[in-house]
Amino acid sequence: MASGGSTNSGVSKLYRPYCKRVNIIPFALVILLCSASYFLGVWQHSGGVSTSFQSTVLNAVSCDEEKVLASASKLDFAAHHTVDESKAAAPAVREFPACDVKYSEYTPCEDRDRSLRFDRDRLIYRERHCPAKEELLKCLIPAPAGYKTPFPWPISRDTAWFSNVPHKELTVEKAVQNWIRVEGNKFLFPGGGTMFSNGADAYINEIERLIPLRNGSIRTAVDTGCGVASWGGQNLIEVDRILRPGGYWILSGPPINWRRHWKGWQRSEADLKAEQDDIETLATSLCWKKIKEKGDIAIWQKPTNHIHCKIRKRVLRSTNFCNVTNPDSAGYTKMETCLTPLPEVSNTREIAGGALKNWPQRLMAVPPRIASGSLDGVTAEMFLQDTELWKKRLGYYKAVINQLGQKGRYRNLLDMNAKFGSFAAALIDDPVWVMNVVPSEAKINTLGVIYERGLIGIYQDWCEAMSTYPRTYDLLHADTLFSLYNGRCEMEDILLEMDRILRPEGTVIFRDDVDVLVKVKSITDGMRWDSQIVDHEDGPLRREKLLLVVKTYWTASNQGQDQPALSAHSNPMNET
Repeated sequence: MASGGSTNSGVSKLYRPYCKRVNIIPFALVILLCSASYFLGVWQHSGGVSTSFQSTVLNAVSCDEEKVLASASKLDFAAHHTVDESKAAAPAVREFPACDVKYSEYTPCEDRDRSLRFDRDRLIYRERHCPAKEELLKCLIPAPAGYKTPFPWPISRDTAWFSNVPHKELTVEKAVQNWIRVEGNKFLFPGGGTMFSNGADAYINEIERLIPLRNGSIRTAVDTGCGVASWGGQNLIEVDRILRPGGYWILSGPPINWRRHWKGWQRSEADLKAEQDDIETLATSLCWKKIKEKGDIAIWQKPTNHIHCKIRKRVLRSTNFCNVTNPDSAGYTKMETCLTPLPEVSNTREIAGGALKNWPQRLMAVPPRIASGSLDGVTAEMFLQDTELWKKRLGYYKAVINQLGQKGRYRNLLDMNAKFGSFAAALIDDPVWVMNVVPSEAKINTLGVIYERGLIGIYQDWCEAMSTYPRTYDLLHADTLFSLYNGRCEMEDILLEMDRILRPEGTVIFRDDVDVLVKVKSITDGMRWDSQIVDHEDGPLRREKLLLVVKTYWTASNQGQDQPALSAHSNPMNET
């Protein structure tokens, strides 16, 4: 029930005479504005105001109420995502030339010629060595002549165009292992290998019989590419460092099952036995438990905590634990012959660092690093809000980029400033693969969070090149990347690296302050990219905008000159 007034007084208001209910305020405002317009007109004719100002006022104010209502019915309520870039003063466009065709497979920090300048001791020359600033190429890496858009997923799993990577060496050297073969203008990948000539699927089925691969407890895996022996202790200690508590290490190939294969491997029984003994001894010193050895496969498991390991090492005086201040450090960190300690636990049953939910529940669950408060300034609420925010943003991306909603259009995605990995998490139902990057300049190291979500990622300093092949990615996502790297290195060098790793007709989504994006666009306009600045998902009043880009299709010429054949294609925002 209402209070403070009688029922009769409320009802009587509905039956007041019409003349008493007329609101005279709008009429008074119209009369006032009309009068103001009249006096402004008089003033303008007397030289008191500019014509442009008068025109603006008269266009904004109408003395005829019917005309106001009529004009309102003609308003365009369609979404206008495009920002008027003419209002921002952009620098002059600089055209970047194409590099010589010899650079079509150039990976700057893994360049073979540069690596030969370094010491061969301990294979230092095989490490990452980036060019000095004066050595950086200021040109666009060309795709080889005849380059074609890769096959869509899942066809691309087993098939690739020969013209995209025109080399037949592996088909000859690995012919007996059935890794790869050429048929016509295509590469085919039968799924063979050193120890699984029946294909990778059959090999994985063999592993499944030994450990649970499909119940969600195992999500991320790394193929160490061990080759054919010559194992050393710098190898297994590093494998231990990157293994999660309770994680598995699987070894197939030499020296496993050496009694059966030693003749085929063309090595002596004594040599292979000694190698396996060394591996067994080292695995024990790392406190690993051997789970099973069956046929050509052997599996060890890392402990879930180091309580028993520390006790045993004190007794045996074996390999020491590292004295680390930051166990998550990785890039340009010297490898040491010590064991990286796991987080402390209170009892032998506790999992160091916290237990993880099985996949797919772990994707949206609060990661243990955040739940435990080990990331300064990051709360569970912040994580959950970030997850929901990127669901919303992905929906907007798909609204302004038609192809993002088309299955098979993109497969390899790179999030250049991933934070918690929520962009990748929002894409989990799409048939895409996302590499999450935590920049070395990031204020908070969130790479552990990304892995605890069941995603994958790496560290990267964007003032340097990635250790990846040219044209690796179909889509790059750069969220506030250039604000993060402002003043740290040249913007054009980051953009040229982005061009190197982006395939022709690939897409880039930049997200940043409008002033930053105008500067970015002034560079990309000289890089044979089609681009367009559009509004933030929350509307045009936000300073943060999006710059949407497509890399046009062009390749090196058939003559091997540095002048490419150029063929521009349509903008991603307009293509259907």
